[in-house]
Amino acid sequence: MGVFIFTDVYTSTIPPKRLFKALIVDSHNLIPKLMPQAINSIDIIPGNGGAGSIKQINFVEGSQLRSMKNQVDELNEETFTYKYNMIDLREKFESIGYEVKFKPTPDGNSKIKMTSTYYTKGNFKLKEEDIRARKERALGMECRIPGVVEAYLLQNPNAYF
Repeated sequence: MGVFIFTDVYTSTIPPKRLFKALIVDSHNLIPKLMPQAINSIDIIPGNGGAGSIKQINFVEGSQLRSMKNQVDELNEETFTYKYNMIDLREKFESIGYEVKFKPTPDGNSKIKMTSTYYTKGNFKLKEEDIRARKERALGMECRIPGVVEAYLLQNPNAYF
């Protein structure tokens, strides 16, 4: 088994507490409303959305994936930390783990650090072009979601306090 780790950093004009509530804690309600062209629903299969829960993201018909499942390892509303593993993978991965941390900046905005850890099966090794292609596909969705949520929060200043 191989382990490959990648880190990305994003910024937002929304304070961490508010962004974390909308983007993480209530994502199963908010994201499908804001992105109906991509996501039908997000179901919490067992659990309440916190540690131990499994979130199933159901994509619209015609998407490359029908659905995917994430197991929540940690959801900490005090430290604005969210850890989860993408499970039910059929390809060349045992799992893909994510850790997302929201930190306040001196001006009251947010710095979001996302660390992705890929655990490959057997002797499979990730090639740089595979990593780039996967990240571009994933980032297409991941980058749009924070932007859409940020726009929603800017338009709705009383939401998610």
